[in-house]
Parts: sequence; C-alpha cells; structure tokens
Amino acid sequence: MHLRFIHVVWMSLANQQLVPSLDAISSFGWMYHSLSICTVKGVLGCMSIGVGHSGLVFSACSMGNGTSRLYSALAKTLNSSAASQHPEYLVSPDPEQLEPIDPKELLEECRAVLHTRPPRFQRDFVDLRTDCPSSHPPIRVMQWNILAQALGEGKDNFVQCPVEALKWEERKCLILEEILAYQPDILCLQEVDHYFDTFQPLLSRLGYQGTFFPKPWSPCLDVEHNNGPDGCALFFLQNRFKLVNSANIRLTAMTLKTNQVAIAQTLECKESSRQFCIAVTHLKARTGWERFRSAQGCDLLQNLQNITQGAKIPLIVCGDFNAEPTEEVYKHFASSSLNLNSAYKLLSADGQSEPPYTTWKIRTSGECRHTLDYIWYSKHALSVRSALDLLTEEQIGPNRLPSFNYPSDHLSLVCDFSFNEEPDGLL
Repeated sequence: MHLRFIHVVWMSLANQQLVPSLDAISSFGWMYHSLSICTVKGVLGCMSIGVGHSGLVFSACSMGNGTSRLYSALAKTLNSSAASQHPEYLVSPDPEQLEPIDPKELLEECRAVLHTRPPRFQRDFVDLRTDCPSSHPPIRVMQWNILAQALGEGKDNFVQCPVEALKWEERKCLILEEILAYQPDILCLQEVDHYFDTFQPLLSRLGYQGTFFPKPWSPCLDVEHNNGPDGCALFFLQNRFKLVNSANIRLTAMTLKTNQVAIAQTLECKESSRQFCIAVTHLKARTGWERFRSAQGCDLLQNLQNITQGAKIPLIVCGDFNAEPTEEVYKHFASSSLNLNSAYKLLSADGQSEPPYTTWKIRTSGECRHTLDYIWYSKHALSVRSALDLLTEEQIGPNRLPSFNYPSDHLSLVCDFSFNEEPDGLL
C-alpha cells in the first residue's frame, strides 16, 4: 500500500478530544504547510500515523531493547482503534480501556531512560501553615510551562543548551519524573504539543482526567516535523474530584479573538463536597505586547467572574502570564474583585514579593531572567499550606535552562491548598 504521511492536526471540543478529517482541516482554520512523516512517540517507543487508500494507518515501532511493557500495551491499544475507510474523525483512546500504571513502575522506567543524565534537582516544600490542620487532605496543584517540543528544537534558540538535552525521548521522561515526584492532584500545563500521544494516555492510566485546548494558530505548526499545535492542558485526579462543568476560553483583546486560550473547570471534592474552580492559561509573549496581555487578562477575569458567580466559588488560576509583577495584567489580578493573592509571594520574607525568577534561559538576544509564572488563589476561601521552593542559581548552573537536569526553561510551581473552615468575607 502506498502511504502518504501527513502531520495530524488535533483539536479539542469541550471534554472530547477529536482529530479533524483531512477535508475538515481547512474549515477549522488550521494552517498546514507541508506533508511529512508524523511520528507519535510513546514513553519508550514510537508510532507512525499515515494516510493510505484505506484511511488512517497506525504502525508501532520499537526503540530497541529498552521497549517497555507499558509502551507495548499502549501501542496495542492505539493500534486497535484503526479508523474505517472514510473516517470523519478519529477519537482518542478511551482511558477506561487502558490498564492502570503503577506510578513507581513508571518512575523506574523514566529513570532507566535517564540513567546517562545527571540526577534530577532536589527541591523542598516550605511549610506556610498559620492555623490548625484541616480536617481534609490538602489539594496539591502544579503549574508548569513544559516547553513545547517543536519550539524547543525549532524556534526558541537556547544557545547554551546542547541539542542532545532537548531530545524528546529523554526530555519527556524528565517531565514525567517531575510530575511523578511531586504527585499533584491537579496539573496545569502550558506549551503542550504531545498531549494525545504522551500525556493523555499516560496520565489517564495514572488516574487523571485531562482536557486539552490548543492555540488556534500555534507557532509549533511553522516548525518542520512538528507534532501539532501546542496549547493548555488541565488534569485532575478522578478519585479526588468530580467534574461539575468545564469551559474552553479563547481570550479576546479589544473585542478581537486572540491566539491565546484558557481552560476553566469547576470541580467538587469527593471528601468534603466543597466546590472550587481551577483555571489554566498562557498569555501573549514578548516585550511590546503589555497592553495586549492586559486586555487578555481582563477578559479572563470577566469569564472567571461569571464562572465563580462573583467569587462565591473559590478559585485557583495557574498560568504563564508572560508578565512581570510590574505589568498591568498582574495588577489587574492583584486588585480584582475576585479577591486573589499570588501564592508564591508567601515564600518571601515580607509575604509581599514575588520570586526573583520563574524562568531563566540564554537566547541569541542574551540572558533572560524573569518572573512570569503564577498561581493565584481566592484568599478569602483558601489557604496555602506549603509551596515548593525554587531552584537556586547554583543548581540551575551557568548555562541556565533547559538542561540535561531540567526539561523546560520554566520552573514548575507546586502548592498545597486547603479550604478555610470559615471563609473570610470579601470586604
């Protein structure tokens, strides 16, 4: 059979992850420039997607003697969902059909892949409790821009980062190792361009339910041999939370729809029956776009105001805001009627200062050291029990990020939250 290999463009509608048919791609507004081989990689293997006379074809390939039982099971599951002759859509695998993974086993596999690399950086949690322990376990939230693979290899120009450090086969294991080490209940990610082939199938087998919302015009699509558009992803543990409602938000600025997105979900804690809203976003990057980011932030706040019924529902907002604390968008969040506080300010001596950096890299334009990532929370309804300390300059090293030790140019932020037993008033 003659196969024409193509890049497959993914999109997400509410909680359904769908793949447009070839004829439908243009109608959804996706730009695609070239035909080339598309390889979907699992933890320790890869899968090719091609289009032939009988429709979409999947083929699994080994990566040598290290092929794992976990990947073999995953590849078998994906192969079993081969499309019919004229598919309109290809639906992602049903998580309920995938066997659960033991987190320890997956962590061991990741470390086996990474055995030639330096050990992962060690970070400690800082205890921030000021009152009596809560009667329910805390809610651990991780915020992380994981660096889109296509951007890391093709556009971001990390001049001090060896090309070998960016290999997806190993970098994805570093990302998974970080997630497995801190075991978040909720995971908020940006720059995700391997949702369907890596994070959704693996994290679902760890008990997470996931949602992905890609950028309408992702810069990843301009990179040769890309894996589709990048976007925001939100995962939560199904044994702890029940999904009440979910909204995918395309942010606007000056009434115009933009290329930036957000996901907002209302969850109910199964232990306490308390509800809260969790949101993830990624605002416009680059100097000179401050007013644009400010408008996007105002639009997001208005959406969250409606979703939380005017702050009646507690709120946590995670994101790469691409904005320093001096920018207007930061000030909008800090002064919002939603009564938000930035969790990582609590690590400072006075409790009022953001960390000196959440991203540190060296590009062709020079060294970039900025605070851009935040976890906002309803201070009248939630308390921060602890927060993961940041890497020191000594740990990061002279070549900065990403590196053989760390997979992204942004640091992960992790906080433990608990509900206030008697929520404070908004005034």
